Amino acid sequence: MKPTLLILAAGMGSRYGGLKQIDGIGPNEEPIIEYSIYDAINSGFGKIVFVIRREFDEAFRTRFDKFADKIAIEYVYQPVNVKVEGITTIERTKPWGTSHAVLVAKDVINEPFAVINADDYYGAGSFQLIADFLTKDCSPSLMAMVGYTLHNTLSDHGTVNRGVCEVDTDNNLVEVIERTKIAAQNGVVNYNVGSNEALGTVDRNVPVSMNYWGFHPSIFNEIEKGLHDFMRANPTNPTAEYYIPNIVTDMIVSKQMAVRVIPTDDNWFGVTYKEDKPMAVAAITKCIADGVYPTNLWS
Repeated sequence: MKPTLLILAAGMGSRYGGLKQIDGIGPNEEPIIEYSIYDAINSGFGKIVFVIRREFDEAFRTRFDKFADKIAIEYVYQPVNVKVEGITTIERTKPWGTSHAVLVAKDVINEPFAVINADDYYGAGSFQLIADFLTKDCSPSLMAMVGYTLHNTLSDHGTVNRGVCEVDTDNNLVEVIERTKIAAQNGVVNYNVGSNEALGTVDRNVPVSMNYWGFHPSIFNEIEKGLHDFMRANPTNPTAEYYIPNIVTDMIVSKQMAVRVIPTDDNWFGVTYKEDKPMAVAAITKCIADGVYPTNLWS
């Protein structure tokens, strides 16, 4: 059975100033998502599932239904409020986080699947790596995360925050340590740059998490239980979010599963602000010049 690619695309793009998930960066106005779809098809994925807000439905179908002759396409909706019997929460203005976003795909995914963000570029090689894992090794007790080399995720335009991964001798994830305000300075990668915290140094080659996961469908039941517990613990917090690393950490600590960190040398980039777009355009232009992608993806 071919694996599925789950694309998290329910963000509102408030910092970007528009629906950045479908904003064009390629020479023919291809958004980042289309490069992910192209890489997924070439790596043997059999289905794409978009997690979107219901109000995005028409925009997404108009843009992506055209790929249905190349790969199966499905859409699921992430609501802002979640109703669970026995749990009362206050009205919210944003959804319950990335774990909840994964959970809404429970009824349409029955096979091992990868999870990515819609507005991040992950590199062609990484899709083949995760597809091979999902096809050959994924199980309820072994899942995966693609680990990017820290220096391949830094920005030339300021500091970044990254989840630095500690791995064991089997390259399985032990924990993710959040480091903030990371930047390269005089050949050294430091964190807490420009903050009131003590400056620290981190290995430029350490693996970091960019929210690129490989899961077995058995994880859906664990996410559902974890989300309900989280909702019970945060009934009056309108901004509390249950993130994918929350459930992953809980399952590692309880020894329900191991998470293999799959290293990749691919570069990663994301588009958070409108000012990030020229960098993304330049990066894709270089990929095309290097022969990674054709000028027209779908010709």
